[in-house]
Amino acid sequence: MGSVRPIRSEPAVPIELHAHAMDNIRFIRETMEGAAAFTAVPGKGGVAMGLTAVAAAVIAARQPDTERWLVTWLAEGFVAFVLGVFAMAHKARAAGSSLLSRPGRKFGLGLAPPMLAAGLFTLVLYQAGLSALMPGTWLLLYGVGVTSAGAFSVRVVPAMGLCFMAAGAAALFAPAAWGNWLLAAGFGGLHIVFGILIAWRYGG
Repeated sequence: MGSVRPIRSEPAVPIELHAHAMDNIRFIRETMEGAAAFTAVPGKGGVAMGLTAVAAAVIAARQPDTERWLVTWLAEGFVAFVLGVFAMAHKARAAGSSLLSRPGRKFGLGLAPPMLAAGLFTLVLYQAGLSALMPGTWLLLYGVGVTSAGAFSVRVVPAMGLCFMAAGAAALFAPAAWGNWLLAAGFGGLHIVFGILIAWRYGG
């Protein structure tokens, strides 16, 4: 005797609405995070970086040779890097965010390649005895990094990067004796001016 088969088949097991909703919420959150601007660029930290650059320019101008001049500016670059990272981390933490958020990672990835290129160019120019080109190279590549990273930040950041690029271009064609003071004007003056603007308009 054949088995009895129901006229209607059993309905498929329904999708768990809770899990589906959680997946949607996770997708929306990740999408919003990816589209968000990196707002932890530090204004006060930028001012501090600018002040260290002005001090470095004064010290570097008194050095008797290129090697000590270079060491002075490399030391300033390290100090400025530490100040910048500390200030960004502090501002991000105060806003309930992190430097390792998606906008933070995008900002870092935009800034890092030109900075690595600047390090390589420094070594090459030093070995070739072309230290007069270092100020323009540093300013220009820093400007490139800030401009590209600024695409993931507030509007004033890429504007600052363009100003650094202009300062770098000027330094490349200016007399070599101007290089140290163009570094002061760029890494010092521009950081101070834009740092005050960022602190005023965006806090921190």
